[in-house]
Amino acid sequence: MAKIKKILVANRGEISLRIMRTAREMGISTVAVYSEADRLSPHVVFADEAVCLGPPASSQSYLLGDKIIEVCKELGVDAIHPGYGFLSENADFAKKVKAAGLIFIGPSSESIEVMGSKLAAKQAVAKYNIPLVPGTEEAISDIPVAKARAAEIGYPILIKASAGGGGKGMRIVENEGEFEEQMQRAVSEAQSSFGDSAVFIEKYITSPRHIEIQILGDQQGTIVYLFERECSIQRRHQKVIEEAPSAVVSSEMRKAMGEAAVGVAKACDYYGAGTVEFIVDENLDFYFLEMNTRLQVEHPVTEMISGKDLVREQILIAEGKPLSFAQEDLKINGHALEVRVYAEDPSNNFLPDIGTLETYQRPQGAGIRVDDGFEEGMKIPIYYDPMISKLITHAENRTAAIEKMVRAIDDYKIVGIQTTLEFCKFAITHESFVSGAFDTKFVENYFDPSVLEQQFSDSEMELLAVLAVEFYSQSNSQNAGQSEAAPKSQSAWRNRLQ
Repeated sequence: MAKIKKILVANRGEISLRIMRTAREMGISTVAVYSEADRLSPHVVFADEAVCLGPPASSQSYLLGDKIIEVCKELGVDAIHPGYGFLSENADFAKKVKAAGLIFIGPSSESIEVMGSKLAAKQAVAKYNIPLVPGTEEAISDIPVAKARAAEIGYPILIKASAGGGGKGMRIVENEGEFEEQMQRAVSEAQSSFGDSAVFIEKYITSPRHIEIQILGDQQGTIVYLFERECSIQRRHQKVIEEAPSAVVSSEMRKAMGEAAVGVAKACDYYGAGTVEFIVDENLDFYFLEMNTRLQVEHPVTEMISGKDLVREQILIAEGKPLSFAQEDLKINGHALEVRVYAEDPSNNFLPDIGTLETYQRPQGAGIRVDDGFEEGMKIPIYYDPMISKLITHAENRTAAIEKMVRAIDDYKIVGIQTTLEFCKFAITHESFVSGAFDTKFVENYFDPSVLEQQFSDSEMELLAVLAVEFYSQSNSQNAGQSEAAPKSQSAWRNRLQ
């Protein structure tokens, strides 16, 4: 078995810092890589060594796989951890890492390749009796044939890019009359986004929930599941709030989904940490969606309820060690909630916002975790994903976790940019979320930007009244020497309240 002594983290921001902290706890030294835009980033400061890859653009820095491998050779690195995004699901990169005599902290390039294609993934899992959404089993480009197949499946249907993700190359078709136009758009977008025009057709589930299973597999063939995560609160087909466990998954359903996820992993001889995503309909029937062959953004909620450090497990698996626990050893402890704090303006269709973190104060307290990669005074770069941090709470039950999250959001002070914090507070206190009766259309069904207009709370109004009396008294006492007292703005009142 190989003993890893030095890891290069081929990523940036919060996930780099999170990986490095576990590595340091394990006595493993770390190397950070960074772009010129991230020169002062906390992950660069935290690492034992750091190397600049190039200009801010990802194509000139974080996506330079060959250069990253060269850095590893120069600095005597044993292994590369890709985090998520960038090179994490790049089969060619994983192959090159292995060819260079380095350890890739993740699955094999073959597993990445199979699960990187939605069509190949569906074909691979078919023999494991995994529930699949009705649809085509291979790419389809002939419009008349595709239209006939869509009629058999029944509208509405979904046209999806085989190599897609993040909602790109995806089109909902409500009826036959709009099929041809939407098919052409999906093919065009798939080609421009992924360099692969292959698309396929599935039945569109109208009120879906997005529930995923975390798995871990060692190189000896043992695979376990670490329960589910509910990821249905999304905007633009991307997650913004996650929790574990789901409010609607029973112990029987959890076991069935977990065993199905293990079957998916076995279908591609998987090892490492991975996530099997399912779509769940209004009857709580679940269907395989895809597998993410990497660490997920939302992995902290699983860590909180399982007590397992997933990065630590990834490193141990990469070293060739067998899992130190079995399925029956895993138990759910309480409830965890995560909100992604994006530099986005929810009142303006969640458009990214840029600027400087003039004030940046993290919430604290028992059961509160903040995974981030920024400090007060730093600028939010325009070149990358606009996520500032992940705010996670853990408590003995779901209600307590929500209450703790509300307090944590209120205590999180960010000035200088717009963020999704207030939207997240609105979402987790909404009746549909609290009751568990929500799906991926939450934003479409319930969110109106007007609900985020700044309002004073009852306690703030009481304090305003006291301040008003104080101001009035001071004004009267000064009237003899002044012609007019200068008015104070509402923002000034807010400054007194904070």
